[in-house]
Order: sequence, then C-alpha cells, then structure tokens
Amino acid sequence: MTQPADRSDADAPTPKYPVTDRVLEAMAVSKRGCDELLPEAEWLAKLARAEATGVPLRIKLGLDPTAPDIHVGHTVVLNKLRQLQDLGHTVIFLIGDFTSMIGDPSGRNTTRPPLSREQIEANAQTYYKQASLVLDPARTEIRYNSEWSDPLGARGLIQLAARYTVARMMERNDFSERFKAGTPISVHEFLYPLMQGYDSVALKSDLELGGTDQKFNLLVGRALQAEYGQEPQCILTMPLLEGLDGVEKMSKSKGNYIAITEPANDMFAKLLSINDTLMWKYFELLSRRPESEIAALEAEVRAGRNPKQVKVLLAKEITTRFHGAAAAEAAEADFDNRARGGVPDQIPEVALNGAPLSIGVLLKQANLAPSTAEALRLVDGHGVRVDGSAVSDRTLKLQAGTYVVQVGKRKFARVTLS
Repeated sequence: MTQPADRSDADAPTPKYPVTDRVLEAMAVSKRGCDELLPEAEWLAKLARAEATGVPLRIKLGLDPTAPDIHVGHTVVLNKLRQLQDLGHTVIFLIGDFTSMIGDPSGRNTTRPPLSREQIEANAQTYYKQASLVLDPARTEIRYNSEWSDPLGARGLIQLAARYTVARMMERNDFSERFKAGTPISVHEFLYPLMQGYDSVALKSDLELGGTDQKFNLLVGRALQAEYGQEPQCILTMPLLEGLDGVEKMSKSKGNYIAITEPANDMFAKLLSINDTLMWKYFELLSRRPESEIAALEAEVRAGRNPKQVKVLLAKEITTRFHGAAAAEAAEADFDNRARGGVPDQIPEVALNGAPLSIGVLLKQANLAPSTAEALRLVDGHGVRVDGSAVSDRTLKLQAGTYVVQVGKRKFARVTLS
C-alpha cells in the first residue's frame, strides 16, 4: 500500500540523550514480532529521553467496537501494548465510539456500513473488560474518541479536512483501486483516517500501534500531529494473525477465530487444532515466553520432538492467561479424554419427546445438525456416535431412554428421549 511521504531514519536527529543498555533492551522489546517500527531512530530517541528524564511515553492503541467480543487475533497488538506498559510507559486504550459510526474502510473494496450508536455502546461495554485480561487495568488510561470528536462540530471538521489533501488520500491502495474500478467511494470514508489521525493529536501520542492494514491511518496521525505543531508519533505495526484455517486472517465473520471469553476446553482444543507451521507464529505473537526459549523449542522439534507436545505448552499458556491454571489443566485432561474416545465432563442436556425418534430428526432437534438432511449426511460419513458406537444406519430409530450423542470430534449432547 502506498503510504504518505515520511522522513527516513537517515534524516532523523541524533538522540540528545544517552542510549543505554536499558534503552537498547526497550528497543528490542518494541521490535519483537513487529512488522514495522517507523522511524526507528526517532523511537530510539524517544526511549532514550524517557529513560533519562523519567517521563513515560504515551502509547496509543485504538479499537473500534465493531463486534461484542475480542478474539486472540486482537490480542497480538494488546500483547505488544502490555510489553510496553511493563516498561513503565503510559498506555492509552482508545475505544473508537465515534469512528465506529463512520466505518473503517481499510482493506475493503466496498463501503463499510456504519454502526448505530446502540450497537456501538453495547459492544463497547465489553471491550475494555476483555482487554483487561491482557493489559494491567491499574496502569491503563481508557478513553473514547467521542470526547474530542463530538465537540469538533462542522466548523472544526472542515478545518481539520483542510490539513490533508485528496491526492494523499488517494495514495491508499484500497481507495485508488476502487476509484479505477469504478466502485463507489463515499465521502465519509475519507473522514475515517482523518479522525483516527486527529485522535493522535488529541492524545499527544508518542507511539501508535495497529495491524499492518492500519499503516496508512497511523501515518496520517503522524502527519496531522506535525500540522498541529506537535512532535510526530512513531508507528508500530503488528502482523495480522491467521485463523484456525491457517489461510485467512482471524475473523468472526470467517468462523476461524478463538474468542478470549469462550470456554477453556474449547479454547484449548482450538489452539491444538492449528497446523504445526502456524504454531510458531502463534508462539511469536501470543506467547510471553522469551524468544530464546521459543527458539530452543523449535530446535527440539527439528531434532525430532513431537510438535503436539510443544503445541500443548502454547495451548496451556494461552488458556491459563484467560481462564487460570486450574482451568487449563482441566482443559488438557478433557482433551486427552476426548482423544481416547471419552465424553467431556460437561455436555448439554436435551429432553425430547416422540419416541421412537429417527436419528436424523433427533440430531436436528438436539441442535447437533442444522437440518435432517445434513444429519443424514453426517451419518453416511460415519460422523455420528450414540453411546460411543458409530451409527451407519440412517433409518435408525431410538427408543425412550437417555443417550450420549456425539457428532464429529467436539459436539456432544446427553439426550433424554420420552
């Protein structure tokens, strides 16, 4: 993606403060797992100043509450924010309640429908609570960008828009490609990067974090700070985490996500389902283990250690973070039990009437299959078990009684039929 013009590291000023070992360590923490840190020389100078003066830097992450739940893909930038927080800097968790009403056009080839105020407020209620599972709430400044965006008004918005050109806005690949293809671009979409950039002005941020798809927007913030006479922020982008399919980025809409609030057993099992290659990216971006320890684990796998054993370490670490050590241990035991053909400790209880009931109807009514036709397809594919025994007869009828019914590897129900 073409980005706004910016000064290179070669043009950056020499740090006024000494670059100590502690500053270099902070630089290494900043760069761990990141895609880009721009400009590096300026960030090094900021770190040196903070170390010498004792004045912490202001580090900003903005998230639009477009959905009620945060998944582990979101925690990639939250983890980086926590690392910088642990260095003693001021972390600002910005909820984009105003920008959500515009809709972020980043990476899209169509106009994103803006959310209603009611949707935004409902989603925002859970965002910070979930983010606090990663961040230290006692050391986190939470802000809403409606604080300064609403009072801006029409006059202020016009004055802000005058500080950025259409030509620079059209440098964005998604805008330029849509324009060339004749795909509509609504005027309000130009406002999104402007308003995100104005957040950096309002918060006087020293560093803004985001995914790689946010680079243009982060650089707009840097440009606007210069326009308003502020020291421009540096930007740090983190890679987008692929979901469980190993192909598309993690997304609720793609169904390849791990929500940080889902049950421990499900979280553990999903983490173990990722492929052996993707496991290392999850370690790099999600684990808090030292890089040297991760490198040692990679060497062990190359030398013949079973990758699943290492993947269990990752699954337990992440599950512990969101559910506690006891729940992670129980999730591992539950997974092992399922692998041996056992039944999970907790499964839904379903009561149905109409015995005898055909297996296809039973699966649909127990919400184990979306339709009777799909239920019969599962039977034909040997994906259904009743009390541990595989079902191959699609004409099977179950009499009154209680049965443990399993579909695939993870769907279970204890069905009482009368």
